[in-house]
Amino acid sequence: MSLTNDEIRHIASLARIALSDEEIDIFRVQLSDILSHFDALQKIKTDSIDPSFHPVSFDTVMRDDDLEDSLPLEEVLKNAPRTEGDLFRIRAVLE
Repeated sequence: MSLTNDEIRHIASLARIALSDEEIDIFRVQLSDILSHFDALQKIKTDSIDPSFHPVSFDTVMRDDDLEDSLPLEEVLKNAPRTEGDLFRIRAVLE
């Protein structure tokens, strides 16, 4: 599968990455190669192969969902670097 420069620009904008024209050309080739590998994998016939299971068997341990007293709010917030009222205050992660 071959990607266009416009598709690479679109992907970069979704990821909030600024790319130069040279980087766009490099990533276009690299991502097109990766997608070509996936196209090849899609063409492999797996109808006769049984589904795989997790190689390590394990049992999910379940416990009763009992209500318990939680920590007091003051104790929860005492180690927070910044708080605002009864909430944790964090740096903005979105523009």
